[in-house]
Amino acid sequence: MSAPIRLLLADDHPVVRAGLRAVLDAEPDFEIVAEAATAERAVALAATGACDVVLMDLQFGEGMHGSEATAAITAAADAPRVLILTTYESDADILAAVEAGAGGYLLKDAPPEELAAAVRTAAAGRSALAPAVAHRLMDRMRTPAQALTRRELEVLQLVGEGLSNQQISKRLFLSQATVKSHLVHIYAKLGVDSRTSAVAAATARRLIRR
Repeated sequence: MSAPIRLLLADDHPVVRAGLRAVLDAEPDFEIVAEAATAERAVALAATGACDVVLMDLQFGEGMHGSEATAAITAAADAPRVLILTTYESDADILAAVEAGAGGYLLKDAPPEELAAAVRTAAAGRSALAPAVAHRLMDRMRTPAQALTRRELEVLQLVGEGLSNQQISKRLFLSQATVKSHLVHIYAKLGVDSRTSAVAAATARRLIRR
């Protein structure tokens, strides 16, 4: 019998981790070797080489974001695979995770059998994407000229959170002129002429989080 797939569960909600453990423990070829309540802890545990797949949430409250942790984990030699498991399906979140090196992106409402299949797919080195996520990525590929870049999505997400151009420039380490340039491109792509309209349009199209 082959060795089990060793899993690390990274989520800041104990109830979610307990639910995942209950589902995944039922699979004979899985072994849950550790849990992490923070992204920083997940990075540290992944670096020990004790796991094959990390199930990573995106939002951990304070501290490191799940995409940042994914980038830190996948940058190492012989890194475990990272499977994002989240409630968020905006373009901004999906792109950030994929570009960080995630081997899969699944939503938390996925049925147990889909989750188990995604874990096996990720462990085998293949991409495991929820159907809705794959569909959004395909849409971006079909209309690249209209698709917002990852940086434009980051800027627009912060606009949606109420940050000024000056605050956005500090958060993203950009000049205010660059932020304004991104907004001009965002307005053109979305066919709008104001910050409020841009946020409304992007939210309706699930480009950014509500």
